[in-house]
Amino acid sequence: MKIAIASDHGGYELKEHLKKYLEGRNIEVLDLGTHSEESVDYPEYGRACGEAVASGKADKGIVCCGTGIGISIAANKVKGVRCALCTDVHMAEMTKKHNNANILAMGGRTTEPEKAEEITAAWLDTEFEGGRHQRRVDMLDQM
Repeated sequence: MKIAIASDHGGYELKEHLKKYLEGRNIEVLDLGTHSEESVDYPEYGRACGEAVASGKADKGIVCCGTGIGISIAANKVKGVRCALCTDVHMAEMTKKHNNANILAMGGRTTEPEKAEEITAAWLDTEFEGGRHQRRVDMLDQM
């Protein structure tokens, strides 16, 4: 599995932490930046991650900014992306089970690194239920 990961300056520290966490799970990481805490524009990084996932360069993605809100909006502008901002394990499980989210968003200023690991693990380890949810996911993908 390959996961694209991207952040702005507000999510940089969390992105770096999650890179190590993912690598520790033997997951290949495609780091799309940013590469420092210098101020950058989150839409560029959300779009880059969205395009990597939508094009198949990565299987899934993770994006981080200060709150996760802006970068998740940016990622969702890319056709084929279903990016979900998750603040706890239950949200991560449900977005995978019911929405088959292919990008996870979190806030670097709102989510502690250990909690981000738990959220990421839940999202990665939960399977899409399909069934009645597939029709809705198909509707999202056609929008």
